[in-house]
Amino acid sequence: MNTSHSPAKGPSVSQRVAAVVVTYNRLEKLKTVLSSLANQSTPPEWVVIVDNASTDGTASYLDELTDPRLDITRLTTNTGGAGGFATGMKRAYDLGADLFWLMDDDCYPSPEALEHLVNGYDEAMQAMPGGVPFACSLVYFNDTELAEMNIAAPDWKWARLWVQDQRAVLVQTCSFVSALYSRATVERIGLPLREYFIWFDDAAYARMASEGIGPGVCVLDSKVIHDTPTNVAGDFSKVDDQNIWKFAYGARNEASYHLHHESALSYARFVARVEILMHRGRVPWRLRRRITGRLLAAIGFNPKAERVALVPTPAQ
Repeated sequence: MNTSHSPAKGPSVSQRVAAVVVTYNRLEKLKTVLSSLANQSTPPEWVVIVDNASTDGTASYLDELTDPRLDITRLTTNTGGAGGFATGMKRAYDLGADLFWLMDDDCYPSPEALEHLVNGYDEAMQAMPGGVPFACSLVYFNDTELAEMNIAAPDWKWARLWVQDQRAVLVQTCSFVSALYSRATVERIGLPLREYFIWFDDAAYARMASEGIGPGVCVLDSKVIHDTPTNVAGDFSKVDDQNIWKFAYGARNEASYHLHHESALSYARFVARVEILMHRGRVPWRLRRRITGRLLAAIGFNPKAERVALVPTPAQ
């Protein structure tokens, strides 16, 4: 089911922004996300919501909303974060968005998050030869702690914008917890790899966007909170019975990217690193065997990005 409404103009952002929110059975958190979006100093023109077949009352709640900016797509099966973002970005592209602001259903932007993010992106585009492929916010776990799983890896030339008095640093990848991509990027590389389902789909997309251009930018004054149960960075030393399903996707997806988008040597290094981390973390053998199986499955797993049919941006 697809419910479309007419867009509303934001007060000062010249480029039309679509916030893309993917949700699955997190109704109360989704309400906080939507409230945060409504209170932006420069609200997005559209809020594209992809409901990944939620069963917790999300559908009924969304049906009752009357905000004209909302554009709701309800899926009949759960396609994971990767499938949800691919669907949402395609919908935002068809609506005519210039910029795509991606976030999970537990990402709470501060009131000026989008304003700072777009301004920081524009400044970086002007300052960097060839521009930047993406921008992201600084992600917090609470008011004082950074979210460990969302700290963007700094590029070796991280301070290039900082020394030009910009409140921004160059980064190699970012998560889909307040990430900004342009229409031109979607046209150039396609949509996120929906077959990844969950984990590493965001990092893979950032790397695909960076190819031939260079690093992205983390805008330090654009702040969001990632409402997760614990503040722990995920690495393969922490595999257990509860999270094995996520790590299984992550192992396959990242191994596939290293092999098919980089090189066999990159793949071999990743496999070795995963095995070492599991050994150091004393991960049980039965779980290690499952992860090793997913690393090997990556050899035959090489999804291709879905391309968008080029559509001119509608006149503003």
